[in-house]
Amino acid sequence: MVVEPEHATVNGRKRPQPPPRSHHEVAEELRARIRAGVLRPGQRMPTQAQLADEFGVERAAVRQALRILHTERLLTNVSKGSPATVAPDPYRALTGPGAPPQPTTVALAPRIAAAFAAPHVEIDALCLTSISLTLSIGEPLRRIHAGQLKPAKVDVRVLLPSRDIDLAFPAPVDPADADRLHPRWLAMRNAQGQVLQHNLLALRATHGIDVRVSFRALPFTPPVKLYLLNGTEALFAYYTLRRREEEIDQEQLELYDAEGTQSMLFAFEQGAGLRDTTFVEQSHLWFNALWETISSELVLTR
Repeated sequence: MVVEPEHATVNGRKRPQPPPRSHHEVAEELRARIRAGVLRPGQRMPTQAQLADEFGVERAAVRQALRILHTERLLTNVSKGSPATVAPDPYRALTGPGAPPQPTTVALAPRIAAAFAAPHVEIDALCLTSISLTLSIGEPLRRIHAGQLKPAKVDVRVLLPSRDIDLAFPAPVDPADADRLHPRWLAMRNAQGQVLQHNLLALRATHGIDVRVSFRALPFTPPVKLYLLNGTEALFAYYTLRRREEEIDQEQLELYDAEGTQSMLFAFEQGAGLRDTTFVEQSHLWFNALWETISSELVLTR
């Protein structure tokens, strides 16, 4: 028997073959190709036999991978009889409700832009600084200025932590450094809120859109972020803490913090099943309860 060089060691023994890919890995690779446009909307997929040969797996693993992508609404015509087809609108499946969780910076902006296609835009947000929301508003604003969108009314409500509380995070590893970290977070919260408010309210003068932007302060640090869009979608993510260093006042400070822009966002849609519908409804009840009870007036100044 001839041993291929790439699988042979210096003593002639055959190296162990790498483990075969799982169906999840096959699904992820195909999902990445659809996301990148390598597999285009409406394009017929390779046959199961071709995919099995390419990935070095059994056909059963390919079938499982295709079922996953079909469940995510990325593929149609998934059957044993003919090759599957890329969905006509895979972009929505990749970014909208039912999509696999993605970082906030990837998932939020397309959903905010889609929300602005409605005549009455309603956005409720609970977050730590509103950075992600401010960034995501940029695309629909561009499309409004380009004449591609024209909502009649925009209502935005944002819940942020109060300036008067001791934040659970970001927090210094050494409690003695708390007085140095809190002003930095407060300045960021206020700056992001002011930019968000200014950019939205400017739509009144430039396009005659009825805009209202409101902020209220929470007496606690939210461990999660939540975005509610037009009463029909809920986007939810955990703030996951890690220990890191940051330069503050020309000194390195160790702190516990969460990068909210990278938090994995889970999407739920009203009407997409009892689980999703209930989550959206309960999220609205929770947000409204916080807004109307224990939150207080928030002023975006130091």
